[in-house]
Amino acid sequence: MNPATAPNRLATALKRFLGEYLPQQRAYSPHTILSYRDTWKLLLQFAAGRKRRVADLTVLDLAPSTITAFLHHLETVRGNGAATRNVRLSAIHSFFEYLGAECPEHLAQAQRVLSVPFKRTDQRTIDYLEAEELRAVLEGIDRSTLAGRRDYVLLALLFNTGARIQEAISLQTTDLRLAAPPTVKLFGKGRKERLCPLWPETVRLLKQHLADTGLDLREPQPLFRNHRGTPLTRFGARLILQRHVRQAAKQVPSLQHKRIHPHSLRHSTAVHLLKSGVDLSTIAHWLGHAGIQTAHKYVAVDLEGKRAALAKAQPVLSQSTKPPRWRTDPDLLHWLQSL
Repeated sequence: MNPATAPNRLATALKRFLGEYLPQQRAYSPHTILSYRDTWKLLLQFAAGRKRRVADLTVLDLAPSTITAFLHHLETVRGNGAATRNVRLSAIHSFFEYLGAECPEHLAQAQRVLSVPFKRTDQRTIDYLEAEELRAVLEGIDRSTLAGRRDYVLLALLFNTGARIQEAISLQTTDLRLAAPPTVKLFGKGRKERLCPLWPETVRLLKQHLADTGLDLREPQPLFRNHRGTPLTRFGARLILQRHVRQAAKQVPSLQHKRIHPHSLRHSTAVHLLKSGVDLSTIAHWLGHAGIQTAHKYVAVDLEGKRAALAKAQPVLSQSTKPPRWRTDPDLLHWLQSL
């Protein structure tokens, strides 16, 4: 069959890709599949434009030039950064890898789309909360209200466990063990499961939260909910943190210059563990990293550790005012000029 006369091939392939291939063969998490779905929703709407219907699109409409134009649109019109652009491109690449294997007649186009390159991104410094900054954020929360107590235990749990925000808001009451030794079960990337110990103060806060909400540890129910009684979302958690950081910034000016988001608490946990003398291997396991290499970045951001290392190091800069030898040795000068 001529690909140009098969308008349903794209719809069929996308349905199988999102509904069967990703969840069943690749075992991707629902969160990742939704991210891929959102990418394709944006791409199809862009490819259709104002003059066509999405239902009329074919595989041939998704040429490399269209993909490149879409990526440019993400950055210039939607205001996405290079990292978000690369995430969208990864979802597109994944589909065309699948398409090339399942539909050989589209293999040549799939190979051309797969040649669309990722964009290099700037490596920003990691923003995390110092101890006094985190203390100011927590102490600024009004715990006389149910919402305030929920916010407090959420942020405290994030700092205790170093959990990703999706891991925290996905917690069920049955994931908690508050009897000795207290732990919480977290489900990370790649469906990896890990147990994280809980500090006594965190256990006390969780027990108060369960009493406030009437939740039972024996029945699986979402641990964190919004004011409507539905599970808290990533965006809701981000707004909670940002609100309390803005409030604390009035008392702690250093917070005004930091880009704080839920993942910053994960970084704060890692730096706190590092400063407390915990080895990198344990930190990597604590955070659920795939390998110890990822944890090495926290050594680089620990300014206190850098200052301590600098204080221990002996100065090597010469205090002499005597000109260096290369400026006074005519033979050496002649050789340098000949290079």
